[in-house]
Amino acid sequence: MHTETAHAIIIAAVALIHLTGLAAAGHAALTARTPQGAIAWAVSLIFMPYLALLPYLIFGRTKFEGYVAARRLRNRRLHELTRALRQNSNARSEAEAMLGHTLAGIQTLTALTGMPFSRGNNVQLLVDGDATFDAILSTIAAAKYYVMVQFFIVHDDGIGRRLKQALLSKAKQGLKVYFLYDGIGCYDLPDSYLEELGAAGVKVQEFITRRRRLINRYQLNFRNHRKIVVVDGEQAFVGGLNAGDEYLGLKPPLSPWRDTHVQVSGLAVAAIQLTFVEDWYWATGHLPELRWQPPVQRRNMHCQVVPSGPADERETCKYFFVQVINSAQSRLWITTPYFVPDEAVFAALKLAVLRGVDVRILIPARADHNLVFKASSLYAYEAVCAGIKMFRYQPGFIHQKVILINDDAASVGSANMDNRSLRLNFEITVLTVDKGFAASVESMLLEDFARALPVTRQEYEKASAMRRLYMNVARLFAPVL
Repeated sequence: MHTETAHAIIIAAVALIHLTGLAAAGHAALTARTPQGAIAWAVSLIFMPYLALLPYLIFGRTKFEGYVAARRLRNRRLHELTRALRQNSNARSEAEAMLGHTLAGIQTLTALTGMPFSRGNNVQLLVDGDATFDAILSTIAAAKYYVMVQFFIVHDDGIGRRLKQALLSKAKQGLKVYFLYDGIGCYDLPDSYLEELGAAGVKVQEFITRRRRLINRYQLNFRNHRKIVVVDGEQAFVGGLNAGDEYLGLKPPLSPWRDTHVQVSGLAVAAIQLTFVEDWYWATGHLPELRWQPPVQRRNMHCQVVPSGPADERETCKYFFVQVINSAQSRLWITTPYFVPDEAVFAALKLAVLRGVDVRILIPARADHNLVFKASSLYAYEAVCAGIKMFRYQPGFIHQKVILINDDAASVGSANMDNRSLRLNFEITVLTVDKGFAASVESMLLEDFARALPVTRQEYEKASAMRRLYMNVARLFAPVL
């Protein structure tokens, strides 16, 4: 009797798993953003539900349910802020007269992001960790009204504690201090770190993607990968660096760490601040009282702030990459730690080569994530075969996300050229249209390329059969890398 009962339970469990797999396959077919992704998940869930159900529950979804309802276009106050920013700082016509063809796509980016293309900015390049955190901490020390900090990763180490002390000091002076962190990126940040901030009056909040919707509860996708610091609504910092000692090159084997940030002042700060507020509003339901009229800068650089994420109606980050690549007429230099482009981005790169653009892409020579590195190596081989000049940075790990377009525009931000940034993470990039700034980026990248070696076809063709197999298998996981 007990044996029959056990058999019945096993049969019922197996049937339930297969029925759940069928239901999940239907969900994947209806919601996956690409046909390839839908087919891959549906086949796996139907024929291998025992192996595929848990990964699908964790990684399968690509739409962040719930956040959409909190976005600026769904909220009156945020909508008013966005409209005011656009009216006060739109500078497309002025810049077009100055720079011509480079700005052909700016109207597209403005419509895509809902953010204005603003004049009256000064953007300063911050090369590597020491320069970045010296600038951030000194600006925080000079704050008079409030400080807003958002990182994907914060460690309780040397630089993490320096950041904490800077925030504690401003909170004790009576300033409003907001600290937003990603729960997965900061998985090892001790509670004592957060409790000390909270006890001093810092408003501490985790960016939780699991709240409000049961279907979000088990997701490891939808990370908030942005790095934003805003001080008094007048100074802002955006780029690739998180708050950890490894980002200062203090932790081998990836040191020296190569990364880039920017310090922004002027009208674009309001758009960066609005991006932070949007995330804060999702996480807390409250809008902080802030300053929204940063002073115009004499340098008068033109900036387009590009926030992107899985709650966007369109794939903003992918469209940004495609638009920028398509706008290149003479030169397109890119640095990215993870080169796992989707079809549209890769096709745009290949077309740029065919129309005579000098396309160079700088990637790491060392791996921080082995599976991503192997997939990236195969894409690098295919890029070289298409005429794209690929290089590997030799001194240490290169983590910067920088694009130089022609001679008059460059972008710096948090977005990598991989599926996570294109579709699954919340990111932010600042595109600056200014010949002087582009020249400084050119000088920086020339030094980086001088420390790199070209990727050749032999890297793949002379690799062992097992290594080539590993690369091809790794690329199968591109949709979740």
